[in-house]
Amino acid sequence: MAAIVNTQTFKELVQKDNLLVVDFYATWCGPCKKLAPVLDEVSQEFEGKATIVKVDVDESEDLAVEFGIRTIPTVLFFKGGQIVDKFVGAVPKSEIVSKIQALL
Repeated sequence: MAAIVNTQTFKELVQKDNLLVVDFYATWCGPCKKLAPVLDEVSQEFEGKATIVKVDVDESEDLAVEFGIRTIPTVLFFKGGQIVDKFVGAVPKSEIVSKIQALL
């Protein structure tokens, strides 16, 4: 399951060299609710290879502002502390898996 992280935890995770997938979401967001179980599945499939976490934009506004999140869900892919890819909106599982496989 994708863990919900705060600003401090995010800052620690993003500094690692492994692939970090961050879902910026809100509890009231319909498309976010649709994407959540898909990311949970993907999180299990790539356990040990990629870390998938969720950031609530209402709870961690500073991160949403820092990364210019204007639409949710927005998923950012980090490697070595840098954004290497992203998508906006609820996308199919196959697209998420393809992006992760390409970045591993």
